[in-house]
Amino acid sequence: MLSRFVAALLWLLHFLPLPLLAVVGRGLGLVFYFVARRRKHIVRVNLSLCFPALSEAQREKLIRAHFQALGRSMLERSLLWWGSKKRLARLIRVEGEEKIQALLQEKRPVMLLVPHFVGLDVGGVAITMRFDIVSIYAAQTDAVFDRLLYRGRSRFGNQLLLSRHENTRASIKAMKAGRPFYYLPDMDFRSRDSIFVPFFGVPAATITGLSRLSRLAGAVVVPCVTRMLPGGKGYVVEIGDAWSGYPTDDVEADTRRMNEWIEGAVLTMPEQYYWVHRRFKTRPDGEARPY
Repeated sequence: MLSRFVAALLWLLHFLPLPLLAVVGRGLGLVFYFVARRRKHIVRVNLSLCFPALSEAQREKLIRAHFQALGRSMLERSLLWWGSKKRLARLIRVEGEEKIQALLQEKRPVMLLVPHFVGLDVGGVAITMRFDIVSIYAAQTDAVFDRLLYRGRSRFGNQLLLSRHENTRASIKAMKAGRPFYYLPDMDFRSRDSIFVPFFGVPAATITGLSRLSRLAGAVVVPCVTRMLPGGKGYVVEIGDAWSGYPTDDVEADTRRMNEWIEGAVLTMPEQYYWVHRRFKTRPDGEARPY
């Protein structure tokens, strides 16, 4: 019942102009900042590990900004579920889509490297408005929001959403058939396919899928980052240049390169990275758990 009420409220909110919706979202984020003690603890631990040089006051300021961005992303997701294609096109600018088009015209499989920034769902919808892609979908425990999230990611074009538990052959086949893979590899899934490589100098269990799948599919890796713009001005999806010399025969080196690139992207907008995730929950043998 509660989830239906929240969904109805989000439907009403999506009619607001984005600048006003952004103000409401930042306010919601501040509420979370004060009441979501467990999540704030996770953010604080992550930031203390990744940015030890920050003072306590600087770190707290970043935590507050992160929750404000998180609150915005939660409410502005309503636009992805119910906003018209015309409205979304006005709010989301995509830079570099011609790079994907050129690769597809050359019949080259494409993997989009998409770090966990708060705007990643916005970027996903913008990409699906332009290309038929393949992506991984994790089913939600709440049936109402599961339907809404699934709809938001598949409402435009002919999208292929795979379960995380499906065989990798399906994603490889889709890439070879011309579907870019919207790939999110930077969470700790405690998977046997993970290895420990540094993330901001801290050993982090990191999935090796970017290296393995790009090799198996013969795919080109193209970075893709979505930025939430200040003042309710919308979003910009930045599609970078295809990586050269990737993958190599060294999976660990490839995975280190991926994390180093993500670090660089995080430094350009640290408040927008998904710090509420327990990125360092899996530890090397004998090392204490930080959370």
